[in-house]
Amino acid sequence: MNKQVLVTGASRGIGKATAIYLAQNGYEVVLHYNSTKPEGVMEELKNNGKTFRTLQFDIRDREQCKKVLTEDIESFGMYYGIVLNAGIAKDNVFPAMEDNEWDDVLNTNLGGFYNVLRPLVMPMIEKRIKGRIVTISSVSGLCGNRGQVNYSASKAGIIGATKALSLELAKRSITVNCIAPGVIETDMTKDLPFDEVRKLIPMKRFGKAKEVASLVNYLLSEDASYITGQVISVNGGLYL
Repeated sequence: MNKQVLVTGASRGIGKATAIYLAQNGYEVVLHYNSTKPEGVMEELKNNGKTFRTLQFDIRDREQCKKVLTEDIESFGMYYGIVLNAGIAKDNVFPAMEDNEWDDVLNTNLGGFYNVLRPLVMPMIEKRIKGRIVTISSVSGLCGNRGQVNYSASKAGIIGATKALSLELAKRSITVNCIAPGVIETDMTKDLPFDEVRKLIPMKRFGKAKEVASLVNYLLSEDASYITGQVISVNGGLYL
């Protein structure tokens, strides 16, 4: 296949599962990380003879994003796919929320959408690549959640930005879609009260990162070439 796909936040959780899944399905993955190098992903891909490379940058840093990404595509060519997975949560009830908790989450989750995609969209258009962009939102961005006003705002913003960008790029045959996971087994959910949360989920279990990754893989495929501007939930029936 030899199609390059950038996966942001590839060190763990959904990003890690997605990078491995895509590599197994023939994509050449570009593993982004900020502070934690994706050692586990790199080891697994090496052991299976998969081609990959890593990029380190802070998605909050606009100039750094532009520099690193521009240099990478100048050296290796433009990506076919971009998976915007990197994000953070800093939960707190709104009256007690600190300024940095609001700013950090919005600047990372929503600011990262702009900072990563802005240097990449025009090269994708200019190279006439019928590419794929997949963003990762959350059920919290669809329904809101207590203690997550900042996180819900950032993830809702990703949904709106995804829909708008899909309209701009549709005539170029570039699809832009969003996945809104529910409660997925990752480091971010390991401290949740499992028995209590499970009662809210009709399927009575947490989702697996691979179940999100498989949907990313489908949205990158040729079979999904007429799907754009959509928000697809992977949530076991959960609506907060």
